[in-house]
Amino acid sequence: MVVVFGGDFRQILPVIPKGSRHDIVNASRNSSHLWNHCQVLKLHVNMRLQVGAGCDKNEIKEFAEWILKIGDGKIGEPNDGDGIIDIPEELLITDTVDPIGSLISFTYLNISRNVSDPSYFRDRVILGPTHEVIDTINDKLLAMIPGTETVYLSCDSISECEDVSGMNFPLWSPEVLNSLKLSGLLNHKLILRHNAPVLLLRNIDQPNGLCNGTRLQIVKLGKNLIEAKIMTNTNIGNQVFIPRMRLTPFDKRIPFKINRKQFPLAL
Repeated sequence: MVVVFGGDFRQILPVIPKGSRHDIVNASRNSSHLWNHCQVLKLHVNMRLQVGAGCDKNEIKEFAEWILKIGDGKIGEPNDGDGIIDIPEELLITDTVDPIGSLISFTYLNISRNVSDPSYFRDRVILGPTHEVIDTINDKLLAMIPGTETVYLSCDSISECEDVSGMNFPLWSPEVLNSLKLSGLLNHKLILRHNAPVLLLRNIDQPNGLCNGTRLQIVKLGKNLIEAKIMTNTNIGNQVFIPRMRLTPFDKRIPFKINRKQFPLAL
C-alpha cells in the first residue's frame, strides 16, 4: 500500500502538551522507524509567494530565498540547533515604546476610513507566536473600530455523560469552568463589534464555505445569531448566520469532559 505524508517539517512541529524539546523531536515523523522506508519528494515552487498585482518581483524572490535559507540552516554561524540569525533592517520594528501599536499602524493604515470594506481586511493579517500576543493585538485593533462592543459569555457545564459521583463540586464551580482555557475550547468571553473581522473555528456548512479557518466580517450582532459576510475562500460576499454551538473537547489535564456553548468565532 502506498501512503502519502504531506507537510513541511520546518513549518509545524507536533504539539506535545507540556513536552520538552526531546519529546517533540521524538514525536516527529522522521524519528519513526518507518522513516527509512520513505521516499522524500520535494516541491520547488512557492505558491504563497507568487507575484501579485503591485508587488515587487525581485523583493518577493529575495524574501522567499531568505526564508528557505533559514529553514536549511544556511544563515548564521554553524550551530547544533541553537543559533543567532540577523534579521534584515526592513523587517524589524524599531519602536521600543509601543512596538505593537507601530505594527498595527503599518498593517492597518487608515482603518477607520476602510472599516466597511471587506477587501481591506482580507488583504491584511498579523501573525503572532502565542494566543496572548494575538489577544493583545486584537484588543487594540477592536478599540480602533467604531461602534459599541457586544460581549458574549459562554454557558459552561460538566458533560452529562460523566460520572459525577464523589466529585467535589465546589472545586468545579461555574466560575472555575469559565476560567478554563483548553485546546479546542472556545473562549468564555467573546467581544465583537459591527464590521470586525473574525475567524470561523469550526466546520459548519462546507458546501456554502463555512469551514474552519474561513474569515468573515460582522454584519449584525444578535443575541443567539450573528450575521456575517464571507471574506475568503469560496462564496465571497455571501451573508451567513453563525449560531451558538455546544462543544465538548477532551483534555487529560482535567478529570472530566466540559460542555461549552459559545459562538465558534475569534477576532
